Order: sequence, then C-alpha cells, then structure tokens
Amino acid sequence: MKFGKEFAAQMVQEWQEAYMNYNHLKTILKDVLRSRTLRGAPSPVAAATSHGSLKRRVSLYRAFSGLTGRYRGSPRKSEDEVILVSAVQENGGDEHYQTMFLNASDEGGEKELVFFRSLDDEFNKVINFYKNKVEEVMGEADDLSKQMDALIALRIRVDDPVVGGSNIANLAVPGFSSVSASVVHPPINSTNPGWSRMEVIQEVEMSAEANSEDSNRGTNNENSNTQRKTNGYKKDMKTFRPASLEVLDHVKINVEPETPVSTVKNVISSSKSELSYSKEELRKAEELMTHAFVEFYRKLRLLKSYCFLNQLAFSKIMKKYDKITVRNASKSYLNMVDDSYLGSSDEVTKLMERVEATFIKHFSNGNHRKGMNTLRPKPKKERHRITFSMGFFTGCSAALLIALVVLIHARDILNSEGGPKYMDNIFPLYSLFGFVVLHMLMYSANIYFWKRYRINYAFIFGFKQGTELGYREVLLLASGLSVLALGGVLSNLDMEMDPRTKSFTAITELIPLALLTLVLVIIFCPFNVIYRSSRYFLIHCALHCLFAPLYKVTLPDFFLADQLTSQVQALRNLEFYICYYGWGDFTTRTNTCSGSKVFESFYFVVAMIPYWFRFLQCLRRLFEERDSGQAYNGLKYFLIIVAVAARTAYDLRMGMTLKIFAAATSGAATIMATYWDIVVDWGLLQRDSRNPWLRDKLAIPNRSVYFVAMVLNVVLRLAWMQTVLGFRQTPFLHRKALTAIVACLEIIRRGIWNFFRLENEHLNNVGKYRAFKSVPLPFYYEDKRV
Repeated sequence: MKFGKEFAAQMVQEWQEAYMNYNHLKTILKDVLRSRTLRGAPSPVAAATSHGSLKRRVSLYRAFSGLTGRYRGSPRKSEDEVILVSAVQENGGDEHYQTMFLNASDEGGEKELVFFRSLDDEFNKVINFYKNKVEEVMGEADDLSKQMDALIALRIRVDDPVVGGSNIANLAVPGFSSVSASVVHPPINSTNPGWSRMEVIQEVEMSAEANSEDSNRGTNNENSNTQRKTNGYKKDMKTFRPASLEVLDHVKINVEPETPVSTVKNVISSSKSELSYSKEELRKAEELMTHAFVEFYRKLRLLKSYCFLNQLAFSKIMKKYDKITVRNASKSYLNMVDDSYLGSSDEVTKLMERVEATFIKHFSNGNHRKGMNTLRPKPKKERHRITFSMGFFTGCSAALLIALVVLIHARDILNSEGGPKYMDNIFPLYSLFGFVVLHMLMYSANIYFWKRYRINYAFIFGFKQGTELGYREVLLLASGLSVLALGGVLSNLDMEMDPRTKSFTAITELIPLALLTLVLVIIFCPFNVIYRSSRYFLIHCALHCLFAPLYKVTLPDFFLADQLTSQVQALRNLEFYICYYGWGDFTTRTNTCSGSKVFESFYFVVAMIPYWFRFLQCLRRLFEERDSGQAYNGLKYFLIIVAVAARTAYDLRMGMTLKIFAAATSGAATIMATYWDIVVDWGLLQRDSRNPWLRDKLAIPNRSVYFVAMVLNVVLRLAWMQTVLGFRQTPFLHRKALTAIVACLEIIRRGIWNFFRLENEHLNNVGKYRAFKSVPLPFYYEDKRV
C-alpha cells in the first residue's frame, strides 16, 4: 500500500483537515518533475531510476548536469545552500516557520518555490493545531487532578470515617498541594466486606508541578527513572501526604442518573446536591471518573498518533522532493521539524504515563494488565464464523423464499377460497417480521457504506469502543430472523380448515405469536449472548424515546425515534397481534378488530406515537439549547401528526370532506418534511457551495449520487399520498399487500436518509474538529479557585 493511503487510513477522521495535506504536496512535486522534464531533457530522476540507491542517482545526475550545463551549472557543496529554514516570532508570541529556497532563480525554480511555501503552510497549520490540542489536554488534566482530589478524599471519608475525620492529621506529611497520596481502594462488593483499614501508598500526580519535578529527577538520575517504571512511578514517601478532606467542603456531587423523576427534581431545584458520603455515591463517582480517564487517555493516544503521522508525512514528502530534484534538502528541513514543538514536546507522553500510573493504582487496585485493558480496549476482531453463519443463513433465506414462491404459484393459494381470509389475518402477522428484516438490511447497507466512505458512525452514535456492530453482524441477525419467519410462513400455508373440526391446527396458528415472543425474549435477555451491549443500547434509547421529554435528547435517541416514524405499519401490526390473539378466534382465522371502537382508537394513536416522540424531543431541545430551528422541526412533526390523523380517519370512515382535508395536510407535511430532509438534515441545495446545489464537503466523489438521492426522497415521500389519491386497491394485489409495499418503500427511503444524515453529521464534526464526546464529571467545585 502506498504511504498516501496508509496516511489517510490512520487519520482521526474528524481532524483530517488538520493533518498535513500529503496529496496536495505530492501533486506540486509532480508539477516540479513535469517542469524539469519539459525543459528539453529527460528528468534526472527518470534517467537514474534503474540505478539503485539515491546516492548513485545523485552521482549520475551531477555527471549529467556537468556535461550539459542545462540544470544547475555545478553541484552544490552543502544542503544549506539549497534551503534556509527560520522561525519568525509573530506578535501573538507563536513562531511561524519559513523556508527560503536559494535556487528560485534557476529555470523552473518557481515550481519548487511554490512547493516550499505550501510545505511551510502545512507545517504551521499542523504546529498550531497540535499546540492548541496540547493546551486543551493540559487544562483537562488539571480538572481531572482536582476531581481525583475530591474522589480520594471521599474514599477516605466513606471507607474509614474515623481515620477520615479527626485522625487524618496524624497521617499528613509535607508534600504537594494536589493529591499526593491515597488509599488502595478495592471495588465495593460483597466479596470483601471486612475491608476497612486504610493503607497509605504513594501517588503519581498529573499536575504540572509533579510533571516538572518528576522530569528533573528522571534527567538527573537514570536509575531512578528505571525504578519509576518498574515500581509504578513511585516517589519517596516523605514528599507525599494524604488528600486533605477540606476539599469536600468546597464540592458538590452530580452522580444522580438522569431519570424522569430526577429530571422533574432538577427543574424544581439545582442538579448539584450535597455529599452524603454513602458507598453508592462513591461507586457512581468512581464509574464517572473511570469513563473520564478512559476518554482522556484515548484523546492522548490520538494526539500522539497525530504527532507521529505528521512527522512521518513530512519525512516522506521531503524524501520525494530529494528524489525528484536531487538536491538533498530533506536533512535541513527535517532537523527543523525535530527541533520544533511537534518533534520536541513530550507533554503528551508524560501525561500518558501519569494517567496510566494513576488509573492502575486507583481504579484497578494496582493490577497493571487489568488497568491497561480498560484504558486500551482491544480492537474488535473479525470472526470467520460470523461470515460463515451470515452466508449460511442468507442462503437458507433465499432457498426458503424460492420455495415459498413456487408453492404459492403451484397451489394457486392466493386465488383459493381461503386466500382473502389468509391475507386479512395471517399476512399482517408475518409482514411485521418482513418490515423488521428490511430495516435491518438497510441498516447493514448503511454501515457498509459509512465504513467505505470513512464516516465515523460509531463515534456519532456513542457506541462503546469494540461493541459496535458491523454490517456482517447485522446481516447475520437479519438473515437469521428471515429464516425463522419464512419457515413459519411455509408451515402456515394451509388454506382450508379441517372438515372434521372446522378449524385450523392450533399449533401452526400460534407460530407467529411464538416467533414474536422469541424475538422479545432475545431483546430483553439479561445474559451476555447475541450482542447484549447493542441490545441494551437499543433498549436504553427506546426508553428515552418513550419518556421524552424527561431525558436529555442525544443523537441516538432522536435517530431511533426517526426510525420508528418509518415503522408505523409495523406498530399497527403489533396492535393487530394483541387484538387477533386476545379477542379473535385464531383457530378459525377470524377477528373482530375492524368493528371494534377500541381497536380503531388505538389505530389512530399508534400511528401518531413515533411523531409525538419526535415532537416532544424537539420541545426538550428547544428548551435546553434555545435553538429556534428546533421550533420549526417541532412544527414539522406536529403537521405530520395532523396529516397522519387525517389519513387514518379517511382510511376508516371515507368521505369527500375527510379526503380533501387529508390530501391538504398530507401535501403540506410532505413538502415541509422533504425540504427539511434535503436542506437541513442532509445539508444539500446550497446555492453558493463549491459543488453547485450540494454542499462544500462531500464524502462520495460522484456528485450525481446526491441528486439521485434527492429525487428518490421526493418520489418515495409521495407514497404517503396513496391512501388519499384513490390507489387503495389494484386488480392483482390485495389491499394488505399494497399497504405492505408502501410501508417497505418508506423503510427504503429511511435507509437512504440514514446514510446522508450521518454523512452530514460527520462532516459537521470534521469542520469543528469534534472527535470526542463530552464526559460528565462527578464533582462540582463551587469555588473555581480551589
């Protein structure tokens, strides 16, 4: 693989504009090579390509230039005569690096001058970004250090109130003002109920003072540096003291999980509460701090990778320059890179060491392997059995589908006497699984293309690293569910009742209910099987939707609610399950749902529930974010609720007045929703963008894809209108089948919407260099100076 592809593959995608633009510089070097070639003689590099090493090519080039005198006249004696690199102090205090190219007057030298100017621009961009990010993490390190002060003091107070109270002064020794010592705190559980004695140990701080002192010690004494690595970066006991409990007088705690009850309480009173020094309070604080440390350490790792990759990129591009021009200028430039802040700063490395030592000591009870496994979760491995199982179930699904089509045509089932009864009673039961499988197939396609176009969907959704499902896993679940559903359909294709009992076989008639029960059991299964973390994440988001607006609205919450708006027919089929098996006679395939007032009422409500969720979420975001756009978004969903109610009323009651009202509201809702999809959610139709009528940044190189997607969105949105435009039945399709087809079209439209919605979100993150989620901290300092 070429370096350019490796470089792009290892980038932090949200920071991609802050990296050195390797491809752009390589393009300039191609112009340099072209200009040298067009001067009447073959390029020196081309002439020397077949002659091995760079040193050999240099000698050949010098011999060639000595004979013709067409390029540089005479060889340079030193690379210092090629470029001069200097750092200019700007008014703001930052250094600005400039390279003076000494051969600009040579024929074709203007191309090389352009290269060095672009190279300096890229280098200064990288330096400034790296400095700003290092300053950010140093500030976050100070905040974490203060949080550790409070956490350690709380541990002392909770674990041993006697020592943590009046006797704490007996343990104090001179030392740092930050956290300097603490206790080895084992997890609070029933396996260690007798632990109460506090064991004083040394603590490595992340404060700037500890950093500088530790650095000096490591410089002056190599043996102490070795001892620090082997003993967990321990220091002399005389320089430490236990955490002062006075810090607890200046903090409040914010560890209460967000629930509907806590949300109501927070509206009435402050969300920051006084410390009660309970073990449950301590456990929740430790969980939040663990999450904060893991996220902070991940940021440090990405910063270190950013530094290394850019240094490597500058080295590679300068070597390319040397090969093309045979000037040997890379040494001077790379020495400057090594001496700059990018190459010489070690703040990130030191912070990583101190985070590791602190985390291992305080959150893994000194267990190095356990602590590092938490800080550095292993990347997810692709398993061959998943690919094999996915292929196996997909093949089985295809075989069952072919067998089903053959049986239906061979036995002419749909035209038989029991065909209409089957379509009215059994088809809605199984079509529910068809809607779910289709949605999963679209989601797996979304994941595939998100990965292909390097859209960081795992970060956007907030999946824990290593737990996100890939497209193979989603396809495996979809194909497995389709095998069960198609198998149930094949076993339930009887069209005639038993003439002796005048009923269908009860066992086969209960297969749809058994399948639905199995799916629900798997979703709520507490055991660590079938992707438990993903199932719990889904349940967590569903609860947030159900109790909107009592939860803070995050992207996964409203994204799931948007998916539910495309599964209205599936929700109605769930309602039919309850009516059919609860009040109907499933042994004779009859039901009383269509004539039930209760069923009709819920038929209205179920269709509006997903839109109502989104409407409430918009109100919550409007209240919290003060974003006027959420008011318009809420208005859109309110208009859709009115349109759905009108269409449902017309579907049940008919009448010209209802038809006109349903058509008008549906048309207005379709226009507003389509505009919002394309302009707001996708960010397209920007007149003044670099890509006309699209947007400045595009993840897909082929721009026609976006125009096709916009047209498809409009066309598939119009499927809403089928219930009010008279297309209720066709000669060759049952009404239930037509309804199912329209529902499938909406699911396909939602799948297309999903890709471009997350693409736009990802590009917004890229524009703001937003690569990390904000992590809540457990302690709130009332006085920021403490």
